[in-house]
Amino acid sequence: MKRQMTSVWLAGATFMLMGVAADVSAQARDPGVRGGAAAAGQPLQGLTPDEMDFFNGGLEEFEEAEGIADGMGPRFNLDGCGGCHEAPAIGGSSPAVNPQVAQATAWGARNAVPSFIRADGPVREARFKFNANGSRDGGVHALYVISGRVDDTGGDASGCAIQQEDFEAQVARNNVIFRTPTPTFGLGLVENISDATLLGNLAANSGAKSRAGISGRLNRNGNDGTITRFGWKAQNVSLLMFSGEAYNVEMGITNELFANERDQTANCHFASHPNDVTGHDEETGELAMSAIESFAVFMRFLAAPTPHSFFPGGRDSIRNGRALFSDVGCGLCHTPSLRTGDATTAALRNKDANLYSDLAIHNMGPRLADNVEQGLARGDEFRTAPLWGVGQRLFFLHDGRTRDLMRAIQEHASSGNSQFGPSEANRVVSNFNGLTSRQQQDVLNFLRSL
Repeated sequence: MKRQMTSVWLAGATFMLMGVAADVSAQARDPGVRGGAAAAGQPLQGLTPDEMDFFNGGLEEFEEAEGIADGMGPRFNLDGCGGCHEAPAIGGSSPAVNPQVAQATAWGARNAVPSFIRADGPVREARFKFNANGSRDGGVHALYVISGRVDDTGGDASGCAIQQEDFEAQVARNNVIFRTPTPTFGLGLVENISDATLLGNLAANSGAKSRAGISGRLNRNGNDGTITRFGWKAQNVSLLMFSGEAYNVEMGITNELFANERDQTANCHFASHPNDVTGHDEETGELAMSAIESFAVFMRFLAAPTPHSFFPGGRDSIRNGRALFSDVGCGLCHTPSLRTGDATTAALRNKDANLYSDLAIHNMGPRLADNVEQGLARGDEFRTAPLWGVGQRLFFLHDGRTRDLMRAIQEHASSGNSQFGPSEANRVVSNFNGLTSRQQQDVLNFLRSL
């Protein structure tokens, strides 16, 4: 079942340039989502014909809307990868219109839309910080159940009677935190940056980092000690793991990495276990990769976003903003570029990944802390979010709390409290706040050019 992808994310997008560059006394403001065609969503240049076939096959799987007969559920957040990763192009992040609202009652389902899910808000997953007995939780609690749903894949869950979790009770206890979808553009480049390169980059500029109060560390796989790099807390080690976990957690579809249903209610299971495996394609009869392998290949071969050379604010403003971004210390964590290593795929081999991230986790203070631990990452630590593509991104920070870049910058700063220490970004945010309004505007214009 194919999802009809929308382009409504551009509705209302404006350059908001009037008076910004000309009036030096005006307060700096986010110029807004950069309009025009999506500067992302294309395959890497230099892929072989076979690699392009894999990319296109993965794209088709990524756009697919799943149903009960495919194994979706019993609990889920959405019915396909494309609904979460849609803006500004397939593979991106939350669209302007949140598909989770319509999904609550699609095909006869009887779910209530939680208070933190809005039509004009970001796609979100919910995690509970603690269990009822006070022990740590931190896991994803699916928004919806398939009870009562009868969809056009031939799936009939009218006999399933499981109930949604009581999210409003958890909200009242301040026990819910949110995560928004991370963009998947350029992730093959990220996957092929060597551990040695990441370690060397983290150790670089140690004097400047120390003076700025920046330390940071790399999250690691608990089994083999290799550096993990995907997800808001850099908790996943590979694109295949990222794919398998999302298929199981977000759509409830078991697979060769996650073979068991999260909800064991037997009369709510409508497909084999695991639901999706490598095997013969039902239409062609040919041997085909599993969906999670296809998702991983699609993301691996998805090109990085392309920055704009002069919008918004003009070339001079963007050039000045780029220099100021470095001068105030943003680049100490948001490393402009890292080099990939000797990858098997030529299109990924020895390439510059202009991601604006060190892929390390940093203490961000109580203002951003979510009190969820993943791998080595503590409740106040997050991976430095890559900034490529930020010019066309709609929602910012791990929970999508703002659409405003200026607010996102300010949220990076916070004093410590009895539970969490002060943010590593405090000095850098102070440096930014010490700039003139015109200089701050240049930095914002530079960010929206990415």
